[in-house]
Amino acid sequence: MARVRLIDENDAVEHSDLIRKIKGARGGRLINIYRLMMHSPSLASAWFDLNQAVRYGTEIDGQSREIAVIRVAVLNDVEYVLRAHGPAYALKEGLTPPQVEALADWQKSDLFSGKQRALLAYTDAITREIDVPDAVFDEIRTHFTERQMVELTLLISAYNMLTRFLKALKVDPEPATATS
Repeated sequence: MARVRLIDENDAVEHSDLIRKIKGARGGRLINIYRLMMHSPSLASAWFDLNQAVRYGTEIDGQSREIAVIRVAVLNDVEYVLRAHGPAYALKEGLTPPQVEALADWQKSDLFSGKQRALLAYTDAITREIDVPDAVFDEIRTHFTERQMVELTLLISAYNMLTRFLKALKVDPEPATATS
């Protein structure tokens, strides 16, 4: 159960435009992330815009995006994101169920390409160490453009922020039909 009360959209009618915008991108639902963030509508709006941009306004392919997001959730042990991205988004982007499962221990898996392995190492370094070793950076930059490197770094960093927010406030995962 969340440590902070989730806002019911009927209790935030003064922010109905923002709620309508969020629901439009989330299958018609005000999901728990935003029900919590609605305690601060300006931050909810800013997060929504940032999240939409890092997920859908980049040159990053969908498989790379989902690999990074899920790996951050694995490292930070956040069930909310794992439930939403593992079954829903990752499979839609063409990752296989065995690949999604292998993200927890990717170093021992042969299911990932060189590009994907470089991305996983980069995601691990940003999430665990913050200061990315030169060798890890040099490897990933052979697979992505400078623009994509900026976009990937922002994506990984944004999901580190989100997973820490969800973990600290113990936000419950959505029911099986919802996605984040």
